[in-house]
Amino acid sequence: MKQQDEDDILDTLNKYAHQFNAMVQEVLSRRSDSADTEAMFDPEKLHSMLAGKVEVNSAKLIQNQMDFMRQQTELWQQATKAMLGEKAAAVVSEESNDRRFSHSDWQDNPVFSYLKQAYLINSKMLQGMIESMEFKDPKSAEQVKFYTRQYINSVSPTNYLLSNPEVCEEILKTKGQNMVKGIENFMHDLEQSPLEAFKITQTDMSAFALGENLATTKGEIIYQNPLMQLIHYAPKKVKTYATPILFVPPFINKYYILDLDENKSVVNGLLDQGHSVFMISWINPDASLAKHDFVSYMRLGPLAAMDVVTQITQQSKLNMVGFCVGGTLLGMTAAYLRAQGDERIASLTLLTTLLDFSEPGEVGNYLTEEALPIMERHAELKGIYDGRILGLSFSMLRENNLFWSYFINNYLKGKDPAPFDILFWNSDATNITAACFKQYIRTTYWEDKLKQPGGIQIDGVPIDLANIDMPVYFLSTLADHIVLWQGAYKGTQLVKGDTRFVLGGSGHLAGVITPPESGKYPHWVNAELPATASEWFDGATKKEGSWWPDWHQWLLSHGKQKTAAVKPGKHKDFPVIEAAPGSYARRQL
Repeated sequence: MKQQDEDDILDTLNKYAHQFNAMVQEVLSRRSDSADTEAMFDPEKLHSMLAGKVEVNSAKLIQNQMDFMRQQTELWQQATKAMLGEKAAAVVSEESNDRRFSHSDWQDNPVFSYLKQAYLINSKMLQGMIESMEFKDPKSAEQVKFYTRQYINSVSPTNYLLSNPEVCEEILKTKGQNMVKGIENFMHDLEQSPLEAFKITQTDMSAFALGENLATTKGEIIYQNPLMQLIHYAPKKVKTYATPILFVPPFINKYYILDLDENKSVVNGLLDQGHSVFMISWINPDASLAKHDFVSYMRLGPLAAMDVVTQITQQSKLNMVGFCVGGTLLGMTAAYLRAQGDERIASLTLLTTLLDFSEPGEVGNYLTEEALPIMERHAELKGIYDGRILGLSFSMLRENNLFWSYFINNYLKGKDPAPFDILFWNSDATNITAACFKQYIRTTYWEDKLKQPGGIQIDGVPIDLANIDMPVYFLSTLADHIVLWQGAYKGTQLVKGDTRFVLGGSGHLAGVITPPESGKYPHWVNAELPATASEWFDGATKKEGSWWPDWHQWLLSHGKQKTAAVKPGKHKDFPVIEAAPGSYARRQL
């Protein structure tokens, strides 16, 4: 390298240091200006969580320390060999699916190889310490393991400027300009972040626009109220199946995950099959809607939409589809209606939905006795629970893939993320009203009342999921990190209708929006519904390709009658307000 190049890089490093210092001061200043800066998790709270709730297995702990010292000694021996030009053997290796250390220098360069193996040895030691603890409370055990994993992954050498060979290469190639660009990217994200969390850019947000290359299925907004707009999609057949389909998407996200593009659109797939389709599009609420709770979302969501759809189609029954928390809301709605003798719901489809919250997965690790009141207080102060905080929380469930990889790419390498439609949707944050957040989290994740007969009462009507006697189709996905499929399966034991459970491949999103043409992911079927998820899987048959045809066939098995298609906006009481996707879906706060 030329002397001038070295000087340029050193000069850039110096400027980077000053800019980084200013950036840190900005972060600290923003946090200190907040009226409520109490930490949701700190070492003293960890100490109180452990006190009286854990016993240490001394034999395991001593063995863990002995293994650690042996590996450290062996690492020094192998590192010395490598520095002398001899071939050195790896003391420990990363897991086969760990993509952080894919660069050849992590194996071939003695310095980077040492950093990697020292990190892995220390990580193993910390994990061994936790494994040597025997917790009286299983929930505390899971929380400690979760936060230990978060710490371990945060201190990986891949996450730092001069200990990542890919970043070092970028510094040399750009003469340090990648660091300048990285700071610009960081400051941009900081400006877009709430005080309580950090919103990292995961995709090129300028690459997509609703109604242009996302949410393009033709439809019209034909009804709206303070919480939602109702989309009536243009039918593709002269005659459609008589029983219309009404979607209840999650209110913590925008609806268009079900209508990403022409090929990955669940909506479009149903229209092609000859169905009449309606979709709720939730508003992105501000503080003016703070008092609308979970029951209010039921009244102004599925209940209001059902009234409109039955009037427009002149049909007395509907097939209802709920996704994630939309499915939970729909389950409560169905039980509420059945308890009053309302039989308008012909069938339920619940996509990646929890009705029983006894196995919430890693999401439950955020809900400690200390953290939950703070989260509720933040919601009360703002009138909403910020959707960007939810986005970060879900990303940190897969922190290496959904957070640290972008941290390295955006801020250390100084690159912009590539366009990706699912991550655009994921970044299109939607708030939750304060009252809904508090009622939903307390009622479901914290107290698990929905599965308890009469645990929830609405207008004096006890909610009992056993009242759900219509046919129910459950779809869960094998690698779902938000709604564990084993937890979702428990819902099949709570309803009384003719029930089918199908397990799709992939995760929470990709496993749902998997059209038959792609043939990308398989699915598993089993007509029996034994008591446990493991028993169900042991008896399941693997089928190649999408789960959609199975679902479409199931829908037709409960009604094949057809009628003349109804075009959007033709009903005198429900004229066209605007074209889909509508202003609620486009609303940014």
